[in-house]
Amino acid sequence: MKASLKSKYDNDKSSAAATVAFNAGDVKLRASVTDATVVNGPSLNGLALAVEKPGFFIIDFNVPKKDIRFQFMSSVKVVDKPLNLTYIHSRGDNRTILDGTLVVDSANKVSANYMPGTENCKLRYTYVHGGLTTFEPCYDFAKKSWIFAASRKVYGDAVFRAMYQTSSKNLGLEWSRNPKLNGNFKVSASINLAEESKMPKLTAESTWHFEM
Repeated sequence: MKASLKSKYDNDKSSAAATVAFNAGDVKLRASVTDATVVNGPSLNGLALAVEKPGFFIIDFNVPKKDIRFQFMSSVKVVDKPLNLTYIHSRGDNRTILDGTLVVDSANKVSANYMPGTENCKLRYTYVHGGLTTFEPCYDFAKKSWIFAASRKVYGDAVFRAMYQTSSKNLGLEWSRNPKLNGNFKVSASINLAEESKMPKLTAESTWHFEM
């Protein structure tokens, strides 16, 4: 059985969440709670249950909202290149998302994310240079704008990432570490260049993993 504890702190508030998962044959069973589950006494707020078969499907059940979310994954070959497909449907808001990623080679891939019945569609190109630096330009058809992101691995297990959204003029910076043992840590800052105050929003997240 595996467990994880996640904490998050930002300018306005802090939060925490815990997850417990264990294998049951070919599937994984998972239960997660947030601080809303226990702060004001035991309740169903923030409680979620999930059943997962890695690489095939995930079924999430939000207990307080009585909402169920289905996610199915598959992979096919297109001109001898793997095309990874994901179908996501949330019953509560009747929302469907289709996601596909074509892996051209180890350094290049193209992905698309589309919500049927809307103009919500994003097309992303990912290029990995030298195994260390990643460039990800993305075009948002709904907002008719670009999202530019770049990241670089530093000091082995750390990644520095920058992202800029042309529609909102929002600039984000992120530094994260994902060591091989027990957990990861992330610090991020975002600032809206269109605002006069230009006060950055700071966030710190840490996740610890335990095996029992």
